[in-house]
Amino acid sequence: MKLKETRIAIIGLGLMGASLAQALRGHCAALFGVDSDLETVKKAANLDLVQAASVKMEEIIPQADLVIFAAPVRATLGLLGRLSEISNARAVVLDLCSTKAEIVAAMDRLPAHFDPVGGHPMCGKETSGLENADPVIYREAPFAIVPLARSSPAALALTGELVQAIGARPLLLDAATHDAWTAATSHFPYLMAAALVLATPSDAAPLVGSGFRSTARVAGSSVPMMMDILTTNRANVLAAIQRLRESLDGLESALRESESEQELAEALSKARERYQALVGKRD
Repeated sequence: MKLKETRIAIIGLGLMGASLAQALRGHCAALFGVDSDLETVKKAANLDLVQAASVKMEEIIPQADLVIFAAPVRATLGLLGRLSEISNARAVVLDLCSTKAEIVAAMDRLPAHFDPVGGHPMCGKETSGLENADPVIYREAPFAIVPLARSSPAALALTGELVQAIGARPLLLDAATHDAWTAATSHFPYLMAAALVLATPSDAAPLVGSGFRSTARVAGSSVPMMMDILTTNRANVLAAIQRLRESLDGLESALRESESEQELAEALSKARERYQALVGKRD
């Protein structure tokens, strides 16, 4: 089935789900929405974000060819369990969750009439909710596609077409690699930002500038959302903390010893080069 012919149900109409609905307008046959919050469902209907919305998943999912879970990780795990009970549905199932190991394991337990694929777009904002929706967040964002052994070629092709339609960049990964990489590039940086903010004296606020804001920005993220992420990727995040501790120890030692200025400069130069390689920047 082509995306243009596909009826899509988005489960969770917060920032990610509502932004996705906006990005998919004109690219699919129909858009439906589900959210546990009745006010959010009403807002989605008033804004014509989707063609039909409900707080009840079982009312919407049987109408869909593609079901996309855009809820937090632990909420999605519970919703996947409920999905198993909807016997009158036949659909490809995709998620947008930030960790993958537990999600794909839960997907693998779905009944055979569901065709699951793991997914994760590397985008978002530190602000949440439907009112902050913006389809632009998906443009040029890496979008990890995490197949299961049972994922059909048709489900993978439809997922790839969706990623292309919203302007993201597909990246095929297994769940273990995904979780290790996102721990380093997303989950652990959140903890670093939180640690930086906690270590900054409140009376320094008058001198907070763009550098501090950009470094600490993600500390403003939703705590329940980040708790879900950190606790479902615990081992990888702890390993990243250990790597940072070793790096900080080396930098502290070089800074503490006045005769180690050359060592400090070399470490900072190496960090600058690594940064440029990681983000693709060149002088």
